[in-house]
Amino acid sequence: MIDTYVDPSRKDECGSGRRSKSLNKVAYTSHDRCAWIGAIPSQRMRISVIIPTYNEAENIGNAVRHLLSIGNSSGAEVIISDGGSTDNTLAIAEAEGATVTLSTIKGRAGQMNHGASLAHGDILHFVHADTRPPVNSAAIVSAALASGADHGSFRTRFDSDRFMLKVNAFFTRFDLPYFRGGDQSIWVTRDLFVRAGGYKTEMLIMEEYDLLARLRKIGTFHLSDQGTLISARKYDHNSWLRVQLANMKVVRMYRRGASQEEIVRTYGIMLNYRPNAS
Repeated sequence: MIDTYVDPSRKDECGSGRRSKSLNKVAYTSHDRCAWIGAIPSQRMRISVIIPTYNEAENIGNAVRHLLSIGNSSGAEVIISDGGSTDNTLAIAEAEGATVTLSTIKGRAGQMNHGASLAHGDILHFVHADTRPPVNSAAIVSAALASGADHGSFRTRFDSDRFMLKVNAFFTRFDLPYFRGGDQSIWVTRDLFVRAGGYKTEMLIMEEYDLLARLRKIGTFHLSDQGTLISARKYDHNSWLRVQLANMKVVRMYRRGASQEEIVRTYGIMLNYRPNAS
């Protein structure tokens, strides 16, 4: 269990000697620019990481290893909530140390609710199989809790050097709904998740966008200044412009009240993408 959070009164190690404006500079790897020095006791917590999967054998092993390695200090558990994979997703995840379960409801929203119902943690962290949250996620969450937040997310880092994806990643530093998504991963206290009603299982798309909107109405959101590493595989089969147009289209459709079936159908026409279990 993690029992520290970052002391916001300490100077950072960027060489400027000035105090950082955020609570997130708790980096433990050489590629991060800054690291806080010192920590002070905070509330003890346990994080439950929940990953909805459907035919993710290619990614799930690395994902589980990463999440368990960075969550050791917080006693994290990793729960794979599967939608009926026909590959080796569950066998690989279980061999790597994850708890695996077959969701009674197919689709990412239902799978994440199912995983949350089995979780033991005080904090629920929803992660996609092809993403990698920051190595110091537990410390970031602990610091955010100490500052009064009860849910949050991260910026975006793509596993690609393509210039336009760097542009996309840049804009995720702004706390606006359009720049938030499930790929960045979402953490939330169990209490707030329950009070918000969890994910809407009838949703086939935009379920994380919807959850964040409801959480913000009753909770305090924290946007980390560190990024989740996100797969660029969607851009391997679609142009950058095509993905942006599709994203803007489905957001507009969601906001005007289009049916889930209509949104999914439109998204499928506009993009070549991997469907969720349904």
